[in-house]
Amino acid sequence: MTTASDLLAAAVRDLAGLPKEGLGEQRDSRWRGTRIVRVGEAWHLGVLLLTETHVLATSEVLRAAEPGRRGYTAESARERAERRALALRGGFAEGEVAHVGWTVVDVEAVDAGGASGPLASIDGVPSVRWSTAGGWMPLEAYLRERVSLLRG
Repeated sequence: MTTASDLLAAAVRDLAGLPKEGLGEQRDSRWRGTRIVRVGEAWHLGVLLLTETHVLATSEVLRAAEPGRRGYTAESARERAERRALALRGGFAEGEVAHVGWTVVDVEAVDAGGASGPLASIDGVPSVRWSTAGGWMPLEAYLRERVSLLRG
């Protein structure tokens, strides 16, 4: 039986040399204000972010940018523009992707037959829930598809 750990380690090997996207965390400082700073990099595979040592569940994905226009018709659009500006203020380059709010996935729990984040062992098969409304998909097929998309 192939474990989630084995499948994810193979994906990391397959992704070696491919570009990564930034991992960010919001920081608040009396002197520097609120900003989103880089804390690492990962390969973005849909609902998963892979680093050499961790698996993370994605959350908010931003593209660093100036806030732009001020007359937003929707409050959510204004808030999103402000979040993009926080990433720019924190050191992300204009247009660079920043993943914020990610959480660490406990792969050992999945290997033991449990679940963590979007991963779970379903009838002994490591699986991923690829969307909140979607069902479970075998992790092996999901990773194969996502890695091939990144490889181009």
